[in-house]
Amino acid sequence: MKALVKREAKRGLWLEDVAEPEAGPNDVKIRVKRTAICGTDIHIYKWDEWAQKTIPVPMVVGHEFVGEVVEVGDNVNDYKPGMIVSGEGHIVCGRCRNCMAGRRHLCPYTSGVGVNRAGCFAEYIVIPNANVWHHHDGIDLDIASIFDPFGNATHTALQWDMVGEDVLITGAGPIGAMAAAIAKHVGARHVVITDINDYRLALAKKVGATRTVNVSKETLGDVQKELGMTEGFDVGLEMSGAPNALSDMIDNMAHGAKISILGIPSGDMKVDWNKVVFNMLTIKGIYGREMYETWYKMTTLIQSGLDLSPIITHRLPYHKFEEGFETMLEGKSGKIVLNWEGASKARSCGEHTVPEAVVFWVLFVRACDKGWARDDRNK
Repeated sequence: MKALVKREAKRGLWLEDVAEPEAGPNDVKIRVKRTAICGTDIHIYKWDEWAQKTIPVPMVVGHEFVGEVVEVGDNVNDYKPGMIVSGEGHIVCGRCRNCMAGRRHLCPYTSGVGVNRAGCFAEYIVIPNANVWHHHDGIDLDIASIFDPFGNATHTALQWDMVGEDVLITGAGPIGAMAAAIAKHVGARHVVITDINDYRLALAKKVGATRTVNVSKETLGDVQKELGMTEGFDVGLEMSGAPNALSDMIDNMAHGAKISILGIPSGDMKVDWNKVVFNMLTIKGIYGREMYETWYKMTTLIQSGLDLSPIITHRLPYHKFEEGFETMLEGKSGKIVLNWEGASKARSCGEHTVPEAVVFWVLFVRACDKGWARDDRNK
């Protein structure tokens, strides 16, 4: 099968033929239809310090996908061939204290699809049946392919009651923009999102942000005055990992405000703990998605009319993956979706149709040379 492989310990990915994965007794084999490029994949593509310490080479990468069930293991009863599914990319042990208590997203022995084990940038992927999510009928395949990052946004945003609240989001990448869409959809009053990338701020505006702020050009204090806010934001979602994002957020929060942190900083972040204590701020770190409460919430959000389609800005065939990665690196995109549905046909053409035609032609020419293919109609 065709797959994107981290073949060498250097920048880039390689489109290669690899063996199809086999389903074990508790597994589900899925024919991949769409995949989406994640920030994690960008780290792997660039081969930065984190990737060098984390990613085994060679390995098929990718973890955001939607596909069709083609085979199930002997012990699997809940899934049937033909079902449209995605997968929870965090594969957990099932036996630790957190797993046994239903807090599987906190399993200390988590193995990541496309990070620690073979991923989804391929024609087929095999994952445990416990990690499969069956989508509702009629779901748009492109939207289904981004349920993984959509889950990060949902988990982060819905930690707190947002109805009628003023929400500040720092970081207008795809997950931050999705968080803005969620906040507005569930009834937040003002949804303000910050960044220094005007392209992504415009994207966040399309999906629900009521005010975008380029912090290199204006301050949150001025924006609060413009909106008639006098006490600060009620809910904060830090999605960027930018060095000053959390401290700026804390400076603009109301007393008793609540903050979720999903962004991963590359270095130390300065925090004024006096403000955290005296203003009684609640700060909570967020990791992944709750299994599977977050997935139920995502499905309900989509079914109730949440429109994330503007988040997907580029759609490419799988073999143009380099264009997708380089576009993301430029910062001029939202989510980029790769279509894998042509992979099997291309492989079929390349491995069977063309060679058979060539072989036939060669044999025909040889037959003519030997006089085996004479035209005897005039005899």
